[in-house]
Amino acid sequence: MNKPNNFQRIRDLNTVQKASLAAALLERMLPNYVLFSEALEFGDAEVLNNALALCWEKILLPKSKISIEKLVEKVEPNVPEVNDFDVFGVYPAIDAATALLTLLQGLQSKEDQEFVNVCKIAQGTVARLVEYQFELEEQTYTSRDVNQHPLMEYEISVLSELIDFVEAMGRLDKDNAKALRKLAVADGQTNIGVEIA
Repeated sequence: MNKPNNFQRIRDLNTVQKASLAAALLERMLPNYVLFSEALEFGDAEVLNNALALCWEKILLPKSKISIEKLVEKVEPNVPEVNDFDVFGVYPAIDAATALLTLLQGLQSKEDQEFVNVCKIAQGTVARLVEYQFELEEQTYTSRDVNQHPLMEYEISVLSELIDFVEAMGRLDKDNAKALRKLAVADGQTNIGVEIA
């Protein structure tokens, strides 16, 4: 099991490394929201994309005058209510928006745990999809089945690769941030395997 290993490695990172890892994972999650938003004409995906871009700026330039509070105020109305939608896509959309709010919270409070929570939400999205697939096929499953599912194993290996990059990058600068963002979506898909347009 390499799951605790990844999370232990995340905890060992410094604050900037944790924040940039969380932002990189959001690059893989937000397209889920965009697809949901377009398909169901809910929310403003642009607001979330813009907020993530400003998070990167804040991570790179901690002294920049970006108002995290204002960003939170803009993002919050765009979080879908699970009971308002009868499609599975609402879950990854909620997770993406929640993870973004968690990242913003971490940047505001400077609480490292918030960045770790983003990583947990990202993996939780994958777990929920795997469980949903088992249920559709009316298969019984255990948490072990979920963890050993190819989608989950893939997500864990992507996370591991992103941690490798963050560990090796030293100080975060514009080039590193660009490379990390590129690496996050290098496979052209979201964390639940949806193609990024």
